[in-house]
Amino acid sequence: MTLLRSYLGSTLRSARVAQGRTLRDVAKSARVSLGYLSEVERGQKEASSELILAICTALDLSLSTLLVDIATQVKSAETPALTVVDDAA
Repeated sequence: MTLLRSYLGSTLRSARVAQGRTLRDVAKSARVSLGYLSEVERGQKEASSELILAICTALDLSLSTLLVDIATQVKSAETPALTVVDDAA
């Protein structure tokens, strides 16, 4: 089972890498330490809603886009629910 913070971190890292930006650059723009941003990206730290918004702003990424990307990853990782068949019917 993958934790939500892992999905968050990988999505933020993908956005940063796609923009060709460094951890240092984004950390400075978001006003967070480079080490802390690195831990968030690796899924090792829980980020507050304020921090998530600051990172999204630094990446020029809307919060809704971030959440949709995370939801897509979670949905694809979920295993299909088992269907119970009632033979009595």
